Amino acid sequence: MPTIGPVHPSVLTEDLFTDTLIAASTERRFLPYDKHIRWSDSKDETVLVQDIVHQPSETLIPTLSRRGAGMVKVHLYGTEPGSALAATELAQKLAAQRGAAKTRIVRFSGPEVADGRGTRIQLQDFKTAACPTPDGPVRLLREWPAGVQDTFAGFAEQMTADGFAFLCRLMQAGTVGPVLTAVVKGKVAGAIGPMEIRPDAIGTPQLMPQYFGVLSEHRGKGLGRLLWRAAMHWGQNHKAVYQLLQTEVGGASDRLCQSEGLTSLGFTYWQAV
Repeated sequence: MPTIGPVHPSVLTEDLFTDTLIAASTERRFLPYDKHIRWSDSKDETVLVQDIVHQPSETLIPTLSRRGAGMVKVHLYGTEPGSALAATELAQKLAAQRGAAKTRIVRFSGPEVADGRGTRIQLQDFKTAACPTPDGPVRLLREWPAGVQDTFAGFAEQMTADGFAFLCRLMQAGTVGPVLTAVVKGKVAGAIGPMEIRPDAIGTPQLMPQYFGVLSEHRGKGLGRLLWRAAMHWGQNHKAVYQLLQTEVGGASDRLCQSEGLTSLGFTYWQAV
């Protein structure tokens, strides 16, 4: 969904599109089920409703992000040969009108595509199987001794590129849920969080996306899988019905989720134009 991201198939209704378009007319407004509401006080991306192109063979939905120098994205729903060119021309025109420095085309394909690329959308369904507590050095950060907790800041600094420095600031402000951590020799070596459950657009409890990473020197030892299983146990134990994840096709997280039996819902990929 433009500005929202992946949604569960049962949530994808005409009402959801309508809500998204209505929200776009209100300056920087979040929908209550928007996962981005956890990170900011105002929405930095909105749908350019007046510039939507909707035809029997294709639909083009442009959005404008105000972050940095600005970006226009055109979400392309269609498979006609000329659709990509139409989306490119629309993105470039709107970027010039809005003063945005970047343009991007976002495209989609279903799970039946054998050579999927870009980002895989994966579903963890907590109703289909039990998620037992994993056996290993993983606990909520607050459950470790104070000396171990103090090492999280150093871990977060090393994992800045994975979003943990940002997460650490939110944790210090007390504005996010708990974080699961893996500890080796008294220091945090990996983490996944924040652990939070929120209702989706039809009120179903979903486990929200998390930051997830292990220090490079501790990779390949099974810590990532322990953290993942601990997160899934936490989600199921706290009554989440499902979680949606986005993983880079062929990446470590993608391989982990596939080996853990998650359902692939399809692929999204983008190109700069």
